[in-house]
Amino acid sequence: MRAAVHTRYGPPEVVRVTKVPRPAVRDDEVLVRIHVTTVNRTDCGFRAAKPFVARFFTGLWRPRVTVMGNEFAGEVVACGGAVRSFEVGDRVFGYNEGPFGAHAEYLAISEGASLSTIPDGVTFVEAAASTEGAHYALSFIRAAKVRAGQSVLVNGATGAIGSAAVQILRSLGAKVTAVCAAPQAELVRQLGADRVIDYTSQDFTDDDHTYAVVLDSVGKSSFGRCRRLLEPRGVYLSSELGPFGQNPILALLTPLFRRRRVLFPIPKHDRATVEYLRELLESGDFSPVIDRRYPLEEIVAAYRYVETGQKIGNVVITIQDQSATTNHGPQASDREERGS
Repeated sequence: MRAAVHTRYGPPEVVRVTKVPRPAVRDDEVLVRIHVTTVNRTDCGFRAAKPFVARFFTGLWRPRVTVMGNEFAGEVVACGGAVRSFEVGDRVFGYNEGPFGAHAEYLAISEGASLSTIPDGVTFVEAAASTEGAHYALSFIRAAKVRAGQSVLVNGATGAIGSAAVQILRSLGAKVTAVCAAPQAELVRQLGADRVIDYTSQDFTDDDHTYAVVLDSVGKSSFGRCRRLLEPRGVYLSSELGPFGQNPILALLTPLFRRRRVLFPIPKHDRATVEYLRELLESGDFSPVIDRRYPLEEIVAAYRYVETGQKIGNVVITIQDQSATTNHGPQASDREERGS
């Protein structure tokens, strides 16, 4: 089968598309023929081994995991003897962080892993981009115990995490302020933002509003800068460790000494989370923003684009449908293509 392989750490150019053996299927696994996958910040970080601590998970000097890719959508083509939840022909999507392996034509994955069927009417492209950013967003929102009517600020509202967070918060009845560049203001309003702050013309930390929750979905700010935005018992969350690795430490210390706290939840990678995301897709409460599409053979270009830090939502890789044209503009969702 074809797969995007890297045998050393480094820039996008270390990745090459080559032939590798198709994975064997164990008793509790299904074999998925992948139609669409994505390239995201997680893939970039582990491929480059940045931060250095990533090497303790993937190999100190050379990568043990040579095929990246954690999001995918495709169809089940084989089932192990003990599998009961899926059948050959099922359209499925899921998330496979750790083992990775989705930048390939086939993936063997346990039926109990982060895997679910795709709702009717949802495309492979939309399903493939529905797990990585959204499951981080969901983890943050659940940790903060967001309730209807609360005010929440989302920094980086056009990224994969941020755009998912805005939609999930809207579905919960929260009042959302989104931070993004002016050209994307209308997009985030369509996603559910009540207010928009253009970070190119205003420092969002100078805002005169206060919030129950500040979610820095791109990890470019800090608790110190955002503290004044928080209500007396408000919480700050970031998708990153922080420039000095301070966020996990602050999550331990701030509850002891301050009313305003830092939370640093570890997302759950389980089937229940993907099943919940499936419900959001089916109800229309969530639909991923799609920026660019590349065929597998152009995955190096996809990595380069993601690493510019300019992507809007998600960058997808088409594997089975090589005739799909490369798309160089963000879409609110593939739901528009279906006319709903």
